[in-house]
Amino acid sequence: MKHILAKELKLNLKSFLIWSLSVGLLGLGCILLYQSMQGEMKDMADAFSNMGAFSDAFGMSTLSIATLKGYFATEVGAVHGLGGGMFAAILAISMLSKEEEGHSGEFLFSLPVSRTKVIAAKGLCVAIYLVLFTLVCGILYASGFAGLGEELPTAQLVTFMGRQMLMNFEVAGICFAISSLSWKNRMGMGIALAMLFYFYDVIGRVVPDLKDYLFVGPYSYVNAAEIFTDADTPVKAIVLGIIVTVCGVIFAFWYYNKRDLAG
Repeated sequence: MKHILAKELKLNLKSFLIWSLSVGLLGLGCILLYQSMQGEMKDMADAFSNMGAFSDAFGMSTLSIATLKGYFATEVGAVHGLGGGMFAAILAISMLSKEEEGHSGEFLFSLPVSRTKVIAAKGLCVAIYLVLFTLVCGILYASGFAGLGEELPTAQLVTFMGRQMLMNFEVAGICFAISSLSWKNRMGMGIALAMLFYFYDVIGRVVPDLKDYLFVGPYSYVNAAEIFTDADTPVKAIVLGIIVTVCGVIFAFWYYNKRDLAG
């Protein structure tokens, strides 16, 4: 099992580095740009906070983008949320199916190792890279605050990154289950799912009739504006997210263990 894990970590290292550095450095760049845009932000803050449903959807009605914390929540929060969700989906949705599409399953499953251990090694690879993705991005964001000499909202940033990691696990759990069903790479489907979840949350915050159903989406408990204004913890959404993640992983183990695999 450890050899399979080592192989998967090596195979997915490039993807991890590209996504974590791209998202993290983009977020860091946004933070560092704040100082040069600070004057313009003060003029724009009032206008953006009075744009009705649009302001509510992106948190600009509760946080001022004229402050670094508000700017981070509205700008970097969106970048990290969408980028992290897409990385989690891409990583997980091809983890099992690639063996059949690449015709490497014939060799892999001839080894003296059970399917359960193969699935566990691949799932552990996904989990490790999602944790590392969160750490890399979090360190880069914190360095941005330090670089500007601004006070770091440590508790809120840790909460934000922690919930983002849970959201990434939920997206990955769903995509891992899909990967167990498929015999070919469904990367496009993974990206589409991540974007669908993201835009469902945005639309749900704009359309009043959908607000009561936001909790069913993975992005409902990672809204940066709510986190950075210390809003109540969305316990129902978080519990549902954990349940969906666990069910997705269990389904992947159950179904992949019993299905006939192509070589």
